[in-house]
Amino acid sequence: MTSAQEHASACVGSAPPMRFLCVDMPPYAIQLFLSHNSLPKENVNAKVVFETLSGELYVQQKGESIVMEFPLNKPTPLVGDEINVAAVGDQPVLEVCLCGTTKKLMVRLADTCDRSVLTSLQPDPAVLLRVNTGGRVRGLIVTMIGAPGCQPGYDFYSRNFSPWFGIPEDPVTGSAHTVLAGYWSEKLGKKKMLAYQCSSRGGELELELRDDGRLNIAGQAVTVLQGILTV
Repeated sequence: MTSAQEHASACVGSAPPMRFLCVDMPPYAIQLFLSHNSLPKENVNAKVVFETLSGELYVQQKGESIVMEFPLNKPTPLVGDEINVAAVGDQPVLEVCLCGTTKKLMVRLADTCDRSVLTSLQPDPAVLLRVNTGGRVRGLIVTMIGAPGCQPGYDFYSRNFSPWFGIPEDPVTGSAHTVLAGYWSEKLGKKKMLAYQCSSRGGELELELRDDGRLNIAGQAVTVLQGILTV
């Protein structure tokens, strides 16, 4: 019995999850586009499992949201890096961390910075690619503390840049939040957080650190394609 089947059998009355194999892409480059119609209407708790190079990723519909279950990738503090200057210029930086698992460098802006500082950053992809990181860095996250006291109460903000994969800036990034969630959970002392990724498109993510050490990321989904696949 696979781990997915064991997980499904533990839920009384739930059907075995649908499974999809994701190949030929590294785990941090996989983009999941899911609509409400991806899941059986007769079972709103149905699960979809994506088998990836980083393991099994579970996806479930709950109400109007799609919930994705990810591994939690906590970053570790890092001494200043040349790429920081390429990323944020002369803006004040409070902390720099690196996640070895995802190879994402996380730069936290000082708490004195306004959100407009984050949204106005325009790192040059060519400059980022020229910085010699010894292969340690394949993604850049810039983050700052949010404003939980103001509606809608975001705990933190971020932007994600991936020119190493031909993506100057990713609009909303699940893999980045597997790093951010571990960091901000410790800083804020919270297991449930509301985050906003400040790209030009923007996106809101609900984060919940689970007792089993994994992470649930929930968000709204938009149907972009419908069809029937006959196997």
